[in-house]
Amino acid sequence: MTTALHSAAADPGTFDERLARFHAVGRWSAVNDDQPWTPAPRSRPCMWRYANLRPFVWEAAQFVKGDAAALRVLTHLNPGHRDYEAACGHLYSGLQALKPHESMTCHRHAASAVRFVHEGRGGWTAVDGDRIPVSAGDVVVTPGRLWHEHGNDADDGLVIWQDLTNDPLVNTLGATFFELHPDRTHLTSTPARDSLASWGGLLLPDTRRRHPASPLHSYPWDKCRESLRSAARCGHHDPYDGVVLEYANPATGGPVTPTTGCRLQLLQPGESTLAHRHTGSVVYVVAEGQGTTTIDGTDFAWSAGDTFCVPSWARHHHTNGSETGEAVLFSADEFPLMRALGLYAEQTDEPTEI
Repeated sequence: MTTALHSAAADPGTFDERLARFHAVGRWSAVNDDQPWTPAPRSRPCMWRYANLRPFVWEAAQFVKGDAAALRVLTHLNPGHRDYEAACGHLYSGLQALKPHESMTCHRHAASAVRFVHEGRGGWTAVDGDRIPVSAGDVVVTPGRLWHEHGNDADDGLVIWQDLTNDPLVNTLGATFFELHPDRTHLTSTPARDSLASWGGLLLPDTRRRHPASPLHSYPWDKCRESLRSAARCGHHDPYDGVVLEYANPATGGPVTPTTGCRLQLLQPGESTLAHRHTGSVVYVVAEGQGTTTIDGTDFAWSAGDTFCVPSWARHHHTNGSETGEAVLFSADEFPLMRALGLYAEQTDEPTEI
């Protein structure tokens, strides 16, 4: 069956305007913008200095009260998309503060969260019945859809931690949910658990396949830092990341959440890593030391507490600025998401096939 072409003469000058009325566009006119030939993320390399933001955290604690205190968080906005609340790629990052004797109403949501503690004593978070005391350097994982709540039992001082979540991804996919607990706390109705005792040892429960997200909710700093020292003593070393270890889901050996991975890496005194780039954005938090990360030719000098980001496919390398002290970087990345979608690629200084 043959269909005759429309008899009206073509009018290229008004074609796009007329077609737009029907919510359509000719792909030939947009392909180079919407379908670039190489990764072209909107996110830009960026640095957020802890020393600059910490006074604002304390100031906000004075007037952000009541129900609003649950969102007393300073969001790290990327200059490449200030309208899109992501620090880099689809990773959210922000500094949250809890005041003395303050607690947050229990809630749950579709997004998963990782929290890196910057400072303070008396802080705690509770995840699915596991009430976890936290201190500086600790990492807490809150898998999506689990009841959780936070608090600060200290008499003075703030507890400040960094929220690292996949909220931007969940919102982009139209899959977000949020719910408040009807009793304001889940600790009175949920059996008490101790995930560190159950999942933090050499021997693991024989229920491992049931946990796509980590059933271990607490990764204490002292244990993780000692693991890093042990790895360094054993000669574990990557030329692009130094001594690097992954925060693992003990049930599967995989990442702590299905879409977000976390790593801890050590740079020896004076060490400068080789440059590489990869798909998947990374948000770094400086846990210890000082140095510089060069991202697409621009140097970003950092020290303890600072946050910086490496967008997808940005060439980068790290340098420890001290000749005597070690530097330690914590990071959250999109690698599990990229690998699950079959989109992870890496390129080093040495030419390789992607």
